[in-house]
Amino acid sequence: MRILILHSRYLSGSASGENRVVEDEARLLREGGHEVDVFAPSVRSTGGIGLVRTAAETLWSVRAAKEVGHRIRRGHPDIIHTHNLFPALSPAVLRVVHGQAATVMTLHNYRLLCLPGTFLRDGRVCEDCLGRLPWPGVVHGCYQDSAPASSVLAMSTTVHRAIGSYARVQLYVAISQFVRDKHVRVGLDPDRVRVKPHFAWPCSRRQGPGEYFLYLGRLSPEKGVAQLVAAWRRIPARLVIVGDGPEASTLRALAPPTVDFRGPVAPDVVPDLLVHSRAVVVPSLSLEGAGKVILEAYAAGIPVLASRTGGLPEVVQDGTTGFLLPPRDATAWAEAADRLLDERLNEQMGQAAWNLWKERYNPEVGLAHLEDVYRRAMGSAPD
Repeated sequence: MRILILHSRYLSGSASGENRVVEDEARLLREGGHEVDVFAPSVRSTGGIGLVRTAAETLWSVRAAKEVGHRIRRGHPDIIHTHNLFPALSPAVLRVVHGQAATVMTLHNYRLLCLPGTFLRDGRVCEDCLGRLPWPGVVHGCYQDSAPASSVLAMSTTVHRAIGSYARVQLYVAISQFVRDKHVRVGLDPDRVRVKPHFAWPCSRRQGPGEYFLYLGRLSPEKGVAQLVAAWRRIPARLVIVGDGPEASTLRALAPPTVDFRGPVAPDVVPDLLVHSRAVVVPSLSLEGAGKVILEAYAAGIPVLASRTGGLPEVVQDGTTGFLLPPRDATAWAEAADRLLDERLNEQMGQAAWNLWKERYNPEVGLAHLEDVYRRAMGSAPD
């Protein structure tokens, strides 16, 4: 198949799970013998005319639409697979691709239903915009903590809903059943939404119980790292935090001596960090869609401590491949971490994690899922 992948790339680079999913799927498809073209622009605007241009492109990006049209004429794709559309692409590209090839859109988060895509406001789950126009999100400045930025995104979402841009997608791909259910609940045709879990590449497996607990990701409020650091005062073990974000300096000031901040690292460093870890921690406060880092931990034979929220219970088998915990319960997190200090239990869970990766989340399974989605989309595409 000939596949055109469209993604508005996040500026956080490899720290963004969505960026890594797009890169990994493109590589997987190429290795599977498919022709793949990736258009993944990003937008950098600090103010002035740049900010105005970004706002306009969020609503209707003429530049992106022209480039996508050019790539369609050049490559004649069978499938057009869209991921994040904001701000560099805009839903206008859905109008360009309509009728040119079967169109698939991955639902990585809740951006079509909630301006920041997290259903989180002021550290608490918020569904005020679910099933309605997203104006409460404008009032609260939910997108980038900015009322103007929220207004632009709300306008784009509202306009493109009204003119049917999203209806031009043949098949939506939800990264978990939880994400699918949220979208179906507000009216998306269930026959047009399929669940396709992420996959993880094989990597070196851990030998022994590991040396430290590991957090990999963005340091922002919805990720729950502040609560994790607070809980770590009760835990007699090292915690290594890898990543960057708006909370980085605050977290460093609050952390006990057992917490080691590494900052952002290159993607090729991550496997070595994983293979020496006792467990990967995913303390999200938001309704996390899936958690790709969990599957990467499984591929290295590493158990996981994760919040019992969103789609995470679909990938963490509580008591088998790790523990599911209340997001804000410091006592529960401390007790679970203490249990994983037991070397025998830790290694048993690590083996179960690797077995689950081998069965459900390896690249061969991932490629089969993608190809099945594409075949189904092509079957429902207009002549």
